[in-house]
Amino acid sequence: MGESQNGPGREVEAILDNAISELGGSRRAGQADMAQKVSEALYNTEHVLIEAGTGTGKSLGYLVPVMEWSVRTGQRAIVSTATLALQRQILRHDAPLATDATKKELGKAPKVALLKGWNNYLCLRKVAGGYPEDDALLSRAEGEYGASATGEEVVRLREWANETRTGDRDDLMPGVSDRAWRQVSVSKKECLGAKCPLAESCFAYQARAEAGDADVIVTNHSMLGVQSQGTPVLPEANAYIVDEAHELASRVTSQLTVSLSQAELRGLARLMRREKVLPADLESAADGLDEAMEDLPEGRLQCIPLPLQDALVLLLRELKRSQEDIADLPGKEPDEAASKAVLRSRVADVVDVVEQVLSDKIGGDLVPWIARDSEDRASLYVAPLDVSAALADSLFEEVPVLLTSATLTVGGRFEHAARECGFMYPSQGPWSGVSVESPFDPARQGILYIAAHLPAPGREGYGTDQLDEMVGLIEASGGGALCLFTSRRGAENAAAYARDRLDTPILLQGEDSLPSLIEDFKADSAASLFGTISLWQGVDVPGHTCRLVIIDRIPFPRPDDALVKARTREAARRGRNGFMEVSASHAALLLAQGAGRLLRRQDDRGVVAVLDSRLRTKRYGGFLLASMPRMWPTDNPQVVRDALRRLNL
Repeated sequence: MGESQNGPGREVEAILDNAISELGGSRRAGQADMAQKVSEALYNTEHVLIEAGTGTGKSLGYLVPVMEWSVRTGQRAIVSTATLALQRQILRHDAPLATDATKKELGKAPKVALLKGWNNYLCLRKVAGGYPEDDALLSRAEGEYGASATGEEVVRLREWANETRTGDRDDLMPGVSDRAWRQVSVSKKECLGAKCPLAESCFAYQARAEAGDADVIVTNHSMLGVQSQGTPVLPEANAYIVDEAHELASRVTSQLTVSLSQAELRGLARLMRREKVLPADLESAADGLDEAMEDLPEGRLQCIPLPLQDALVLLLRELKRSQEDIADLPGKEPDEAASKAVLRSRVADVVDVVEQVLSDKIGGDLVPWIARDSEDRASLYVAPLDVSAALADSLFEEVPVLLTSATLTVGGRFEHAARECGFMYPSQGPWSGVSVESPFDPARQGILYIAAHLPAPGREGYGTDQLDEMVGLIEASGGGALCLFTSRRGAENAAAYARDRLDTPILLQGEDSLPSLIEDFKADSAASLFGTISLWQGVDVPGHTCRLVIIDRIPFPRPDDALVKARTREAARRGRNGFMEVSASHAALLLAQGAGRLLRRQDDRGVVAVLDSRLRTKRYGGFLLASMPRMWPTDNPQVVRDALRRLNL
């Protein structure tokens, strides 16, 4: 293995230089170091975590060695991302660069394909009316959509179906609501497969055929989650590259989280009735479930109470009866087969949820909890306590794996990410973690201001001291502030407070689409953008426009979050510090991501201001700071205001 590594190392370097030259850029030490380490991991079948800060060029840093390895060995790699923005960047920019550079050096170009979940692709048969509708949006008698906003979206989707070459939802601009998209998409289990008259034109099948013939497949973390459960949604792979890896465990957990409610069950009963299947006593069983949840408090269930167990057993009986009725439906004609497939899939999904809740995994591998909506309607949720074993056993065993992100270390160490993603199991063998050099100089480019003089926020949030501090900072900078909040209510209250006291524009998440707000923020150097969790990660606003990032408080998860409580208890049971492993580690990663919004280019300058004095006064403050960019620190309000005024000259 060492002998073959000498050649690829030089070739990887040459391919990377070729790609950089095509960009008109210059070599970055961290990027070259990353490419070499990825190459070594691929050829030596190793697990490696690489923290590569903003500006490193990490996409090319792993794509170049992956493509060189694939061409030389004939093996396939899967590249997974968490965000659509990075996926687009890879497919439209970085992958073509790396592909062309690889061909110039090796004489052969690897094939690259994109693969998403089945229902991300438009279904031509459903567009043509060959499937039952998901709700009453379409009047079967009239055969046309109403004047609702959703109806207008579906009309646009029908027109788009005649133009699109991919059928990929993300290629539709502007996008549509989830409700409208459901009218033109189906899940894999609902698909007719080869029986469909339009199978040869099917977008989902075409995407899978291209992926099956590809050397490098670009996908997303949710698909890895499905694959980890034993459902073969991805072609067999010989290596995995996980970008934005700090998001992997949470995205997989979200993908595997299921729910059950009276409204969902009644909707299923309506669908069955529309398709001429009598749902027996399904609606009565749904009401019984709702009654059993009525007096249960929100939050984690240590076990399933007996009344709820009884209601679930009755519900399961009715669902099994419905399955028998559906099995007896005719299915020879395409329309009949489509209706049967939808009903069979929907009922099977609910059966799976009920059986999970009634299984002996509850209280162990599975965490159940009750949540209520704004109208106090209860839903039962179930999520896996830990996804690391599934990732390790189903995906990462006996293949090289690279995890990379701008923020992988917690408290300066890689163990948290390694544990979450399954690297700690003996079956995975040894792993290593490395932080490669960034072209940025945070200590020269940025100031980290901790408002240590402010009172610590309490359970009810914070008072006017923090709000006045925020207003004073924005006033000194003349706007240009990205203000990150841990709650929607906090963002809304702060925006209202700032609008009453500042002359500069205040943009608030929720008052327009997020892409539009970000574009408005980019276009006006005096504007400030207020928002919650979706702004903490992935927002890229380089230059003078974003010269101040304000973080309202340490982003600890909610203490009553069912999964947080369960994982904290499990960590303590294993002899580890539950608070530090779960809540503090979660906060450290988000703080690093939030602070990372400031410096996006080598010539960027600015301030990150944290309005939570606990970052300075509590013992865990040093642990959290160790994950943040090493900016020049201060807790002097006058120093930071003077710096902001100079930035705004």
